[in-house]
Amino acid sequence: MNNAAILIIDDEPQIRRLLQINLESNDYKVLQANTAKEGLLMAAHHLPDLILLDIGLPDKSGHQVLQELRQWFNNPILILSVQDSENDIVGALDNGATDYLTKPFRTGELLARIRSAIRNNHTSDNNTTVTTGDIFIDFVSRTVKVRESLVKLTSTEYDLLFLLAKNEGKVLTHQYLLKKVWGQSFQLQTQYLRVFMGSLRKKIEANPNHPKHIITESGIGYRFQ
Repeated sequence: MNNAAILIIDDEPQIRRLLQINLESNDYKVLQANTAKEGLLMAAHHLPDLILLDIGLPDKSGHQVLQELRQWFNNPILILSVQDSENDIVGALDNGATDYLTKPFRTGELLARIRSAIRNNHTSDNNTTVTTGDIFIDFVSRTVKVRESLVKLTSTEYDLLFLLAKNEGKVLTHQYLLKKVWGQSFQLQTQYLRVFMGSLRKKIEANPNHPKHIITESGIGYRFQ
């Protein structure tokens, strides 16, 4: 049984009710707000373990709420929205959203994303190693093993893998990865990313054409799982 508290900020009563039923049946404590103002107050007073945030709120854009929350709130924020344009998704992720699901969503997928976000938030800062499937990464020695064999990565390939693995389960946008690895002036050079991701997949994926670990989020970025 888990005791994680989840705050839902959404102006649709039917959505809040559906989420409440599914979350409480999985032992989460549920808090609800139907406006941006109420949601910000509840987040400050209750400090939930995770926030489910709708973009289309009546009194303020969810993007603005996200930016305000990220000034002090460090726990995961998952966006739930009918807005599915690339600009909306990339904008939310670049502003600090942990993940983004479009409505209507599958309950099983939402619960999996919630579990992953809460788990990674509790462990990512303290972990010095990551083991997932047949991949082992040691962040201290900067070594990577695949199927127990040492894999030689370039400095750039390792930096990309480090960012992805440290943010396991979270979508990292093209712009974020380019800025972190190559610098501010390279944020539009997505061809760099495609080349190096292709090279990295060849070294760590059993089948680079059907990757299981470095997942492409089309038009947005990449996720490590």
